[in-house]
Amino acid sequence: MNAKTTFRFSLMGVLVSAVFASGAAMAQATTDTTVPGHPRVNEVNQRLDNQQNRIQNGVKDGQINAKQEARDEKQDSNIAQRESADEAKHNGHLTKQEQHNLNKSENHDSRRIHRQRKTG
Repeated sequence: MNAKTTFRFSLMGVLVSAVFASGAAMAQATTDTTVPGHPRVNEVNQRLDNQQNRIQNGVKDGQINAKQEARDEKQDSNIAQRESADEAKHNGHLTKQEQHNLNKSENHDSRRIHRQRKTG
């Protein structure tokens, strides 16, 4: 091999190594950082999480029975499915009207959970 050929192979080796290293770094970056969702989506998800916690606390305290828990879980699941369908239509976002409709359903669920926990 002459000097030109050796240089080319060395340069190719460096370039290939750089490509693999940058690809690995990009993959690492995408797994380490989370991209925040749309604020309307975050609000709906936070409310669903809060209601799940309230349901579980009610079960733990004996204020909500298994039948009530199943109904509440089913309703929350329905809201989450509607949210997913709405997000799919708009590239991961919710319109104000969709958020309004989901919040209305969550308000209804929240009142029912409150009544269940209050009456035990």
